[in-house]
Amino acid sequence: MLAKWFYEAKHTVVLTGAGMSTESGLADFRSALDGMWNEYDPLLFASRDAMTYERDMFVRFYKNRIEKLQEAIPHEGYYYLSEWEKSGHINCVLTQNVDGLHKRAGSKNVAEMHGSLSEVYCDDCGESSGNDHFMNDDMLCACGGFKRPGVVLFGEPLPMNAIHMAKQETKKADLFIVLGSSLSVSPANLFPVEAKRHGAKVIIINDEETKYDSMADLVINRRIGDVLAELAQETKDN
Repeated sequence: MLAKWFYEAKHTVVLTGAGMSTESGLADFRSALDGMWNEYDPLLFASRDAMTYERDMFVRFYKNRIEKLQEAIPHEGYYYLSEWEKSGHINCVLTQNVDGLHKRAGSKNVAEMHGSLSEVYCDDCGESSGNDHFMNDDMLCACGGFKRPGVVLFGEPLPMNAIHMAKQETKKADLFIVLGSSLSVSPANLFPVEAKRHGAKVIIINDEETKYDSMADLVINRRIGDVLAELAQETKDN
């Protein structure tokens, strides 16, 4: 059924969550926080307040996250999505992840709804650059501002361009595939609902159940990489 709907669809949108990146060996956000800051309230160190008032701990935490990211390699599922974008089978990837693995695997039309750790930008003037500046303690912009990770911190709004892109692509979708998201965080969990409202078929592929499973047209509780590999094999066979 997945293969049939996938090849018949005219506009496919994919939403990815933490389950996509954990298959590349990356801890999900809360696991990373709990492991590093188990004697503190973890959310305090991923916020604007932490960046302003607890900068040493803020920098330490995000350096640790970037180091883990640099060790990670996109698994084969990322490359399938990239290939399907090139062939026209996928139109857009919406992601809750900040690891940048979709772009590293070659996907172009990606809405990074929580930003990305792949780059930093000046908190004052907005000039962006690679995260190597942050890792090398080169955190002072020419304007005098702080070069901070390009992720959305607690207390900050989501990037308008990415959310606008997600909304527009969702409205056009006739197939909406969720990969590795528990659908517990807004606004990402609203997009499959919106897609369904506009007539799209919704497929949820996740290790565990989600509260939106009853809404979906198809639910697959298996490893994402395995499911996408089987779907890719269907492509070769047909």
